[in-house]
Amino acid sequence: QVQLVESGGGLVQAGGSLRLSCAASSLLVRDYGMAWFRQAPGKEREFVARISRSDTTAYADSLKGRFTISRDSPRNTVYLQMNSLKPEDTAIYSCAAGTVAGTTPNWYRYWGQGTQVTVSS
Repeated sequence: QVQLVESGGGLVQAGGSLRLSCAASSLLVRDYGMAWFRQAPGKEREFVARISRSDTTAYADSLKGRFTISRDSPRNTVYLQMNSLKPEDTAIYSCAAGTVAGTTPNWYRYWGQGTQVTVSS
């Protein structure tokens, strides 16, 4: 059974950094497009970043330069490094795996439960 387990969320002050991890089981992250999405209270799920099987990356325009997605194939884990965090980054962050690394949720078959990120002002 495929599992994606996120970790690394928490409470951080504005301007701080966090690194989220997404550990996969029964799935090799090198064989899938991997992505991070986020959902804030009362808002729709929003694309954050994705990395393709060929390691090309893409980001939401508003997040470019602050967030970095990466993949560690030996550890079978995907990361999201988040710098210069802002209160508006507060959300539940979820990782996802799909055969195509698109920027909308419908491209992804497998999802993690998410990890809460809260940025205080």
